[in-house]
Amino acid sequence: MPTVTREDVLEALRQIHDPDLHRDIVSLGFVKDVAICDGAVKVVIELTTPACPVRDQMKAEAERRIAQLPGVRSVQVEMTAQVRGRALAPEDLIPEVKHVIAIASGKGGVGKSTVAVNLAVALAQSGAKVGLLDADVYGPSIPKMMGCQGERPLVESGKIVPIRRYGVSMMSLGFLLEEEQAAMWRGPIVAGTVRQLFADVRWGALDYLLVDLPPGTGDAPMTTAQTVPLTGVVIVMTPQAVAASIAGKSVALFRRLNAPILGVIENMAEFVCPHCGQRTAIFPGPGARAFAEKLGVPFLGSIPLDPAVSLASDSGQPAVIAAPDSAQARAFREIAGKLAAAISVASVASSA
Repeated sequence: MPTVTREDVLEALRQIHDPDLHRDIVSLGFVKDVAICDGAVKVVIELTTPACPVRDQMKAEAERRIAQLPGVRSVQVEMTAQVRGRALAPEDLIPEVKHVIAIASGKGGVGKSTVAVNLAVALAQSGAKVGLLDADVYGPSIPKMMGCQGERPLVESGKIVPIRRYGVSMMSLGFLLEEEQAAMWRGPIVAGTVRQLFADVRWGALDYLLVDLPPGTGDAPMTTAQTVPLTGVVIVMTPQAVAASIAGKSVALFRRLNAPILGVIENMAEFVCPHCGQRTAIFPGPGARAFAEKLGVPFLGSIPLDPAVSLASDSGQPAVIAAPDSAQARAFREIAGKLAAAISVASVASSA
């Protein structure tokens, strides 16, 4: 019987290409180990994110291609993941955080915080280390949506320890203020508070830190982009024409601040009747896909409206927790995978 070699295995794996990075997995450095013993082949493939949307397909293709080699008796492919970090800047406020992603919107009422919460939990469920910063100082809603309203964070060695829920490390001004207390602050205080939420919190080692920004193009979005190196920004909008027009202003702001736009998410796209299954559009307008194409940014996906799941969110359970098999939860998980892929592309491009 022919003897299979390491080079035979690597040559077979060179036929597998990452669909986002458009290179083979060997040249990308994904193949970390190849062990061969009496025709038994074991391979370790390390992806750039545990939320890789093609993880299972890549594993199956690797097993199939290796099994076809002469001399192979058995195949074992182990899939691992290691998120590649960003380049650190001098006086980096959060050196252990690999990627910072801002979740933004041009106007309020588009479900931006709901999207941020569910993306954070979906990424954590994939195995990533995830943080969520509620930078909406005027209307912090993350504590309620994550079911930890009323909790107070600890302070250790001068640093605030984040609250953890559903595998996500969180910080919000809502943890520090009384429930009915309003933050009556002007611009400089808002900017200083946002900076403190980065610098004075013990975020620790994170793969992704999602920042839920207040709507619009005010102090908090600008301070975030100027305080920490953003891997990119996600714009949330509804299909309305007016929402698209205002979302365009957010895209323009972040482009002026040299923050890459990772993609656009369409929320509340349609309502699916639970009784008859009929789909009904909620808002008129061309939709976020057309908006994304017009501005030349990626379209990450569309999220349907589900009143039952929205009610669960108000009670402190995100959709991916309350109804993991719902259309809304499936959409969030799919978008989380696409977002992780976009972050990996940005990371590899910046290090090239």
